[in-house]
Amino acid sequence: MERRNVGILGATGAVGQRFIQLLADHPWFNITWLAASDRSAGKTYAEACAWRLDTPLPERIAQMVLQPNTPESAGDDLPRIIFSSIDAPIARELEPKFAAAGCAVISNSSAFRMAPDVPLVVPEVNVDHFDVIESQPTRKRSGGFLVTNPNCCAIGLILPLAPLHQHFGIEKLFVSTMQAVSGAGYPGVASLDILGNVIPYIKNEEEKLQEEIGKLLGAATATGFEPLASPVSAMCNRVAVVDGHTECVSVKLKKPATHEKIIAAWQSFQPLSGRGLNGLHLPSAPAYPVEYAPEDTRPQPRLDLMRGNGMATTVGRLRPCNIFDWKFTLLSHNTIRGAAGAAILNAEILAVLGKFDFRKFPAVNQSNQELITA
Repeated sequence: MERRNVGILGATGAVGQRFIQLLADHPWFNITWLAASDRSAGKTYAEACAWRLDTPLPERIAQMVLQPNTPESAGDDLPRIIFSSIDAPIARELEPKFAAAGCAVISNSSAFRMAPDVPLVVPEVNVDHFDVIESQPTRKRSGGFLVTNPNCCAIGLILPLAPLHQHFGIEKLFVSTMQAVSGAGYPGVASLDILGNVIPYIKNEEEKLQEEIGKLLGAATATGFEPLASPVSAMCNRVAVVDGHTECVSVKLKKPATHEKIIAAWQSFQPLSGRGLNGLHLPSAPAYPVEYAPEDTRPQPRLDLMRGNGMATTVGRLRPCNIFDWKFTLLSHNTIRGAAGAAILNAEILAVLGKFDFRKFPAVNQSNQELITA
């Protein structure tokens, strides 16, 4: 696989740091451009960023100078692949500009997740939704496009839901989340608010989770997306855990399922292993996207967070539900699988699918945004 240059929007934030950590030695992608807000642009990354991850800041990245977060600031050095980890209001303004400039924008922002022509993708679940890229106006004009990954809780939840939906069908769903403080970014929730406490409200989180599950399990159509009709009810809480979102799930299925059949569906769920992706190993894809923990006291963030290098959902406590059919508990890493790692896996799939072949599209003069025909 050709190694491609990439850039990162929002490089100094919590998810931006995770992008840098995961991409530092990536065999397919090479970080050549970092952008941040006006207060950080012009500084070296080390000067502007308070690095908070448990691995050293790569020296090459530390010395890179942060650029203004506009396509024009990069000139002809603008990478055609951009990872975005900026807040939704800023993303609504900036991400379309990068797509218009001929970039593939792989976004972790919520700004365009529910747009009718923007794929919301977890590759193990709905990789076929990437085809909608070709209907985006910027794709036709400059080759640029926009794709998104879901909310951090939706990603952790959709992985065990997808095989259940495939084998038995989902009639209705209830989920209650216990979300880590890292999901709020930095500085996030004040310590006096969260220590020894649970906050039963995260703005817009329940709405995002309910909508995104429907789009993920729905169908891509010629006019956009037809969401799954099954109702989803979510309750979202912030808890005093650093990393790792825990979710308690109750599900009513359309077909009868036994305890053994549900576990078998999870354990056999390997949609990216040895199937039609040109036979290439995807560097970020876990061998088993769903891992079942049979112990009564699992999963736990301290013990199960890094399964599949942080890219797998751990499921446990599968048991009958007195109201629906079955209930279980899951755990996922909210800043790896739920954010940066999800976007990187999407980019790996896009590379294999040939969506980064921009040779058939005209280049863009970044100084005046005019197309340059070959």
